[in-house]
Amino acid sequence: MPASEDQITVRRNDDEARYEVWVGDVLAGFTEFSLDSRGRYVYPHTETDPAFRGRGLAQKVVAEAMSDSARRGETVVPLCPVVVRYLRENDVPGLDIDWPSRVKTH
Repeated sequence: MPASEDQITVRRNDDEARYEVWVGDVLAGFTEFSLDSRGRYVYPHTETDPAFRGRGLAQKVVAEAMSDSARRGETVVPLCPVVVRYLRENDVPGLDIDWPSRVKTH
């Protein structure tokens, strides 16, 4: 039986330096971050467990990570293609994005 929408939760795990998406009590995916020397939050990688692909969970975890970063006043450096695509396609009010030169913004 597929998990219902209300069983999907996203939470920040500072010990693992990532935002995690859970389906019930199962870790279904995450987006990792690290702090660079300038205090920016660099997002290099997002991963979804193959068993949970096709449900939009990568988008959900990235959306919550970007919204939370905006609320916290953090500057985000998107390197992960999933994060880059999300930020190109969605406006996140109040989010400070520092596009790296190797990522095309158009």
